[in-house]
Amino acid sequence: MANECTVDVISKQSHWLRIVQEQLSQAGIVINGLNPWDIRVHDKRFFKRVLQQGSLGLGESYMEGWWDCKRLDIFFEKLLRAGLDEQCPSRLSDLARIAFARITNPQSRRRAWQVGEVHYDLGNDLFSHMLDPYMQYSCGYWKDAEDLCEAQQNKLALICEKLQLEPGMTMLDIGCGWGGLALYAAKHYGVKVDGITISAEQKAYAETCCSGMNIQILLEDYRNLHKQYDRIVSVGMFEHVGPKNYATYFEAVNRCLQPDGLFLLHTIGSNQTRHNVDAWINKYIFPNGSLPSIKHIANASESDFVMEDWHNFGADYDKTLMAWHARFNEAWPQLSDNYTKEFHRMFNYYLTACAGAFRARDIQLWQILFSRGVTGGLRVAR
Repeated sequence: MANECTVDVISKQSHWLRIVQEQLSQAGIVINGLNPWDIRVHDKRFFKRVLQQGSLGLGESYMEGWWDCKRLDIFFEKLLRAGLDEQCPSRLSDLARIAFARITNPQSRRRAWQVGEVHYDLGNDLFSHMLDPYMQYSCGYWKDAEDLCEAQQNKLALICEKLQLEPGMTMLDIGCGWGGLALYAAKHYGVKVDGITISAEQKAYAETCCSGMNIQILLEDYRNLHKQYDRIVSVGMFEHVGPKNYATYFEAVNRCLQPDGLFLLHTIGSNQTRHNVDAWINKYIFPNGSLPSIKHIANASESDFVMEDWHNFGADYDKTLMAWHARFNEAWPQLSDNYTKEFHRMFNYYLTACAGAFRARDIQLWQILFSRGVTGGLRVAR
């Protein structure tokens, strides 16, 4: 009887292994192969778990050390280019999560603060080691840039030039992060900046680094804003707004923008219009997040704004994420006392999975410039 049970277990494990092997082969990935993008499996339970739990099982089993891969970024690029993410059967919990997002408002006033507490409050020590001196936690602009610092300063300059900032103007930064853009705009363009964030850690850091400048940092939800500004900018925040709030978001921008003002939206975007939050990313990195599509943004903005320019440089996010990945691991000896080994694996997985997704052109990065219709049009910086 014992032998029969053992044979049965082995045969079931071989069944799960065969299915995973067949799927990965479509992407040119070999289990225990020699290429840097091949995966090395340490626990045979991995195969059943990833097939039953999809993205969540893949990420959690990596965090727990069940498998490894030398180049996770290439692994994910190959997975996505082969369309393997579309082949996984929908799990009941995934369908329930999508239904919940459609029926309820995951980014309500009460829930909107969760991402700040879960992710952006992880620790300024972590982000100050990983990011550039301006603490930019969004895509750099790698045109004419040799390293991360240049790419991020190029991005800041590009935003300010697109907004045509002039001394004495007022600017609202929705989702100001650690205050880097506010500091750059105030220092180089002489504007007065109000920045809002939902992270207490970010607010404290921003107030320190912007001390002495014409900058005010507020712990505030965008829905509570009523003051008017010459310019409005939002970088890497719209991903936390959610489809049920897109119209409310643009109404807030419209309410706060002077009649002749300009608004620049910098956001990650999805190729398709859907509730497309990855289960693992939603649980461990950005709770309640959702990537907008072109249709989402167009529908929410068309009643109030003229879309003057749409700039896609999503391929630059691959370089940005891999630069963060290198800096994070270089700094790990200084960070390891404050974070667990599981966190180290989780954060590496997050950075490289996202890099692979941008490299595969599965997701995009957009800068969109809005006005209320500038006479003669605008010549937009590149």
